[in-house]
Parts: sequence; structure tokens; C-alpha cells
Amino acid sequence: MRKGRSEKFLVQKLQKGDISRFPDEVIVEEPLEIRLDGHLVATTMRTPGHDYELAVGFCVAENLLQKAPVTGVRYCGEGPAAEYEYNVVTVETGGQAPTPQARIGNVSSSCGLCGSLALTDLASRMAPVKNAVTFNVEVIQKVLETVSEEQEMFARTGGLHAAAVFDSHGTVELVREDIGRHNAVDKVIGSRLLNGQQNSEQLGLFVSGRASFEMVQKTWSGGFGTLVAVSAPSALAIDLAKAANMTLIGFARQDSMNLYAGRIDK
Repeated sequence: MRKGRSEKFLVQKLQKGDISRFPDEVIVEEPLEIRLDGHLVATTMRTPGHDYELAVGFCVAENLLQKAPVTGVRYCGEGPAAEYEYNVVTVETGGQAPTPQARIGNVSSSCGLCGSLALTDLASRMAPVKNAVTFNVEVIQKVLETVSEEQEMFARTGGLHAAAVFDSHGTVELVREDIGRHNAVDKVIGSRLLNGQQNSEQLGLFVSGRASFEMVQKTWSGGFGTLVAVSAPSALAIDLAKAANMTLIGFARQDSMNLYAGRIDK
């Protein structure tokens, strides 16, 4: 039987010199092996749930599909079903995608590109954003409030990141949570592709963590024109956002936010 997304632990709480015991809800973290047409791609630690979206989104964000269509997604594996049934996912393209090179160890971030070579490589194989919407401050504020209200598992455990898609009116179309912020973004990207929603330039992507290079890369790969983060960007992330002609907003709060690339309306 598949495990839930959280478990209860009896813990001791120390507060103002007193010790009490209470059941604490803790998020589950398990490995997910991602395969492409049966070939091992990577293993990532994730919160169970929306695994198909995660696997597909990972392949999109890492440019593994090379425009090959996804013809199917399924759980698979060898050995006892209790151990493997829900921890191995293969994305199928009918052999149309190039054979991937497997990564060694668990994936905790994006593709491993770094520095100026990464910018040069991405700029050469990805087109800059052309039709991005310029969002206004009120829309961003509305998104912050809505996403906070929809983070169900975070409210219960305090242990998850969120990624969300929103439109020019501030309507949040999709929210995904995961213990890994990059996983949450992959789930959003995968969900849109599996639902035939591939035109994202008119939409914005919200992330509950920092705006690192990998997050900007995934945002660009997913086709979004705007990335809003609640924490700081890195210098390389700003450079990549400018190269992609994206809007990058950091330290997003109800009363303030910083614009690092692109445009925003008052």
C-alpha cells in the first residue's frame, strides 16, 4: 500500500522551561527514480504525490525530451511491489527522445551547469521570452495571499516549498508542494504539459524559496516569462533572467518586493 504524504511522531516540546509531549505531523520524504523510455535519468528525493508530473517536468526542465512528445507515463520497477511500485516512474516517448545519460547519486538541484558556460549553452539552445506580460504590484500581492492560503501541507507540517502558476489578473491556476523547491517547480511544469497547456509566456511562476540559477533555468525551460520568489536571487540567476528577457522579482512581500530583471507596473 502506498504511504501517505505525512506521518505522526510523538515529540517533546520545550517552551519557557516546561516540557510537554504531543503528536507532530511530519512530511514524508522518499526517493523517486526517474526514467526516460526505460533508461535511468536520475533519482531525486521528493514528497510523494504528483509523481508523473514531477518526472515529466524534470525531463522538460532538463531539455531531455528534445521536443519529443510524451506518449505515456507509468510506475514501474523490479522486485517487491511494496518497495518499488510507487518509487520508479518512466516517461515514455516511444523512443523519440535521445537516450539520456544517467546521473550518479541523488539530485538535489538542477542540471549541474555552472558559470558563464551555462549561460552560453542555454542562450544558444533556448529562445528569449518574447511575449511576457508585465504584472503590476497588486497582482503579485494577490498571488502571495492566495498561495499562502492554498499551502495545505505546509500549514500542517511547516516542511514544504510551493510553486504556483498565476495569470495577469492574479488568479492562481495551479499550486504544487514538495520538500524540494525544484521538485515543486517540476511538478507545475509537468502538470501543464500533461494537460496540453504549453503556452506559458503570458503567465507567471511563483516559488516559495530563493531564486537560484536552477530556478530561473527551470522557469525559462517551462516557458514562463516571469519568476516571483519570496527570497533572494543569486547573481548568476539575475544574469540568466536578463539573457532570457524574463522578469525576475525577489523578496516578494505584501508591502515590498525587489525587481532584478524585466519590468513591473506600480
